[in-house]
Amino acid sequence: MGVSGASGTPYAAAVLRGLLEAGESVDLIVSRASRLTLLDETGISFRDAHWRDDLRSWLAMGADGKPDSFEARVDDVRYWPAGDLAAGPSSGSYPARGMLIVPASTACVAGVAVGLSKDLLQRTASVTLKERRPLVVSVRETPLNGQTLRHLVTLDDAGASVVPASPAFYAGATHIQDLVDFVAGRVLDAAGVPHALYRRWKGGLGEARTAES
Repeated sequence: MGVSGASGTPYAAAVLRGLLEAGESVDLIVSRASRLTLLDETGISFRDAHWRDDLRSWLAMGADGKPDSFEARVDDVRYWPAGDLAAGPSSGSYPARGMLIVPASTACVAGVAVGLSKDLLQRTASVTLKERRPLVVSVRETPLNGQTLRHLVTLDDAGASVVPASPAFYAGATHIQDLVDFVAGRVLDAAGVPHALYRRWKGGLGEARTAES
């Protein structure tokens, strides 16, 4: 999983919690830009030398900035500095089921689309594509200009799943965290990871309208 510098660190935390609750082992890459965003949105400094403690603090925080009841099992996380281009995930021979980028900035989208590999996050995404593994990109920006839209089409053509960070309101959200969890759940859906983060649509709208008429 890669975390880029776009606003939306609560989305990343929710996806990480979902992965860990599903019993998944996670290789985590936090870009340099995302550290600034994380500090701005949560007040948490993510430090290489203290990443376990910082990750616990991050995952224990809800989208409203208040403590959450989640207790992170960080033993299931392996952290790789974004500047380490010799890290395990930089090679196609490193075992991985796929990659999630949450949130994905437009700069990150552009870098992956054109194959820049300027840091470990982009390099790992390129490796994921060349190895034909699932890549899920949760872009978080609005409005989107034509250049970014073309980059997203390029990623789609390459086999990636583009999952915009767009909350839905049919799932009965009553708190900010519910909206965040919906997006996180859709990201996990695209990756084939089971979860119970949101209430799924079961149909019946037509029947309800018939009963009213």
